[in-house]
Amino acid sequence: MTQTKIITHWINGALDTGKTERTSEVFNPATGQVSANVALANVATVDKAVTAASDAFVSWRHSSLTKRTQVLFAFRELVLQNKEKIAALITAEHGKVLSDAAGEVTRGLEVVEFACGIPHLLKGGFSEEVSTGVDVYSIRQALGPVAIISPFNFPAMVPMWFFPIAIACGNTVVLKPSEKDPSAAMFLAELWKEAGLPDGVFNVVHGDKESVDALLTHPGIKSVSFVGSTPIAKYVYETGTKHGKRVQALGGAKNHMVVLPDSDLELAADAAINAGFGSAGERCMAISAIVAVEPIASALVARIKSRMADIKTGDGTKGSDMGPLVTKVHRDKVASYIEAGEKA
Repeated sequence: MTQTKIITHWINGALDTGKTERTSEVFNPATGQVSANVALANVATVDKAVTAASDAFVSWRHSSLTKRTQVLFAFRELVLQNKEKIAALITAEHGKVLSDAAGEVTRGLEVVEFACGIPHLLKGGFSEEVSTGVDVYSIRQALGPVAIISPFNFPAMVPMWFFPIAIACGNTVVLKPSEKDPSAAMFLAELWKEAGLPDGVFNVVHGDKESVDALLTHPGIKSVSFVGSTPIAKYVYETGTKHGKRVQALGGAKNHMVVLPDSDLELAADAAINAGFGSAGERCMAISAIVAVEPIASALVARIKSRMADIKTGDGTKGSDMGPLVTKVHRDKVASYIEAGEKA
């Protein structure tokens, strides 16, 4: 009998098992089989990660912009070299097809490349004689340890929206990825170390509400970046700001596509399919409602239906057009919506 793999935390530049026996199952969405168990951090483990980030901040905040840029360029090259491997990790745990997973990594790389321009981006300002004998200048300084709480639907891209900029600005990071697909974050942590990032600057803790609350209330965390559902975004914002932190919390949305009578219906149908079913439909910008203005509604529906019949669903590694949803719970929820629509 083979033992199920345990995915641990990444603290102070090394794997860390944490001080808890609580774990959560990680599934391969294509098979429904458990591929690993991920350790769930308790308050003590989160505190250890924040302490590591706080200790690393002392020196990292004073590192030269040249040094930071060198590390960022090295990280970019490593991500580029390992793009297919990262995409495979995403597909194995999220379910999206490999092309979607690779596209996610590409989008994340764009932020890394942007961060490589940090010597220019961190420039301050100077104004001479704004009043008699008064000059004014501004400088940009790092905050300290920052937390990132990211969702399951983009396990590489969403964290990469935040941590390249945070690190380039001289901050240190504690990332709490989704426990549903944690492996991409762990691999990125290894690449940071290989790129020469000092230990403690980038840390990863896995967990559920307990670890999230620990980050939101920890006095060592200076800011929080979150992407997820709207109710949780509100909770993160309210809790984080209540404890004196800067918070950016991005919630969900219902995106509407409006198709007017003079539209190119072939183009509109193609756009609807791509927007509705790309990344298995599990993305913030997915089209969840189409408003077709008469008299083209029936013609548009017919075109969309014909295209849907050609969508090949299945294992994201085997040439499918759309992979499975991330868990059976998500699949059952979508099925319930379909059933409700049929009964309406």
